[in-house]
Amino acid sequence: MASLTAVSQSQSLYIKPHLAPPPPQFRSLFFSTGLPAAFRGVRAEMPRKAVIVSATTAAKRKGESKGFVEEMRFVAMRLHTRDQAKEGEKEVKQPEEKAVTKWDPTIQGYLRFLVDSKVVYDTLENIVQEAPHPFYAEFRNTGLERSASLAQDLEWFKEQGHTIPEPSSPGLTYAQYLKELSGKDPQAFICHFYNIYFAHTAGGRMIGKKVAEKLLNNKGLEFYKWEGDLPQLLQNVRDKLNKVAEDWTREEKDHCLEETEKSFKLSGEILRLILS
Repeated sequence: MASLTAVSQSQSLYIKPHLAPPPPQFRSLFFSTGLPAAFRGVRAEMPRKAVIVSATTAAKRKGESKGFVEEMRFVAMRLHTRDQAKEGEKEVKQPEEKAVTKWDPTIQGYLRFLVDSKVVYDTLENIVQEAPHPFYAEFRNTGLERSASLAQDLEWFKEQGHTIPEPSSPGLTYAQYLKELSGKDPQAFICHFYNIYFAHTAGGRMIGKKVAEKLLNNKGLEFYKWEGDLPQLLQNVRDKLNKVAEDWTREEKDHCLEETEKSFKLSGEILRLILS
């Protein structure tokens, strides 16, 4: 999956689709209302970048009244497969995109996943503490932090006689990318911050449960436990994200949304380690 180049709001207006009659199975881009009669029942065949912009536009319509986090959620859900979420539209292409029940994880792969995840969470937490942009400080001590929990889990595996691997390319690459974004592109960084933490509290917990059943005799790891009421912790962070985004222009918000696919790509490469 290639890295996305941000498409501004003004640029998106000049992407002209080629129009063709829709096949019977077509669903996601079929418009029956809201267009002039001459264009109803027409499928827009757009380049990949245009589809992301289209998702961004749909997110604005669907989420603006509820706050910017709802826009981020809407775009993220469309990048799931139907096995992963009922709103998902992506086709299954990678092993980790299959339903978790079909996974065949290994202990070695799971350890690589935990080690690389810790590299990413260490980086996120350090960036927020250093706050190269002042508003990052809003996201200190949210209760969603995972680095300390991962350290406990890796120590437990070590006590069981497992060799803890060194961090590998997926985690190191993602951590370096986050460091670069954090200084020069705060909107893109916030996209990754949101998707990493919120995805872990949803699909991440499901993955942890299934892996524990298959490999750990149902032992629950600290990685999947939070102190306090998790729904309230998440709501607190949603409120902070919405407040921060109130000061962004529409173009800055769109740029944040357009980074979602890159976030999924990099996170997916770490998730894939479980099956290695």
